[in-house]
Amino acid sequence: MNRTELADFLRRGRARITPADVGLTAGPRRRTPGLRREEVAALAGLSVDYYTRLEQSRGPRPSRQTLTALARALRLTDVEHDHLFHLAGEEPPRRETASGHVRPGLLLVLDRLHDAPAHVVSDCGELLAQNAMSRALIGDVMAAPRRQRNLVRRFFLDPDARTLFPAADHPAMARTHVASLRAVAAAHPDDPEPAALVAELRSASAEFARLWTAHEVAQRNSATKRFLHPVVGLLEVDCEVLLSHRHRHLLILHTARPNTETHDRLKLLRVLGTQTFSEEVL
Repeated sequence: MNRTELADFLRRGRARITPADVGLTAGPRRRTPGLRREEVAALAGLSVDYYTRLEQSRGPRPSRQTLTALARALRLTDVEHDHLFHLAGEEPPRRETASGHVRPGLLLVLDRLHDAPAHVVSDCGELLAQNAMSRALIGDVMAAPRRQRNLVRRFFLDPDARTLFPAADHPAMARTHVASLRAVAAAHPDDPEPAALVAELRSASAEFARLWTAHEVAQRNSATKRFLHPVVGLLEVDCEVLLSHRHRHLLILHTARPNTETHDRLKLLRVLGTQTFSEEVL
């Protein structure tokens, strides 16, 4: 691990990003060029002290998960992402597997979506990035440990995860999750991640195992989806799925048609989400 080079790379990466690049408000008293340390730490889900030590060449060797989170927070390109791993003495992830690194351009789109819930997931269902509206709708999933960020695993193994959706929709959602995961596993037989997830769910969930034997195959496409929010109530949204084939990522956007109850409830959700975020900051 090259601590000096790693610290310099992090400092320079932080200095070149503006708050607007990551969906933050600059404020009138900003003197720091680019982002503040505490802002990078928050975006990466790290403590300010830990991140500060990394920038001062005295931090411990970061884990692969931490490096991925830093690359996402600093909006690194693929080449920069791999360079970060090399500086930390780690081998970058293999390109034949689904990357946990979300492209800066995709994150930029996500940050610009202020009035609609949107998030980026891998083709295996792992949540990789959320905007503020997504956190207001489904909770801050990115704050959970990595194993708990997979939406397919949560759906089949965490009963609380299903309370986000009307019970009548559960069977169809379960079939879609299984059929999509089967297609991914077949398309990438050398990637251990989908195979391991399938093995785990077949063992832990009788429902998943039963649906797996049906051998249905599907791709996640645009559709109408319903959410049960504990405060604003039922939301019926149009779910748009945009694919990034090279990285095997999906940008999922939830919108409501104008002059509908859901449209008004999303406006309320935006206000509630902003208030919650402000309270957390304070």
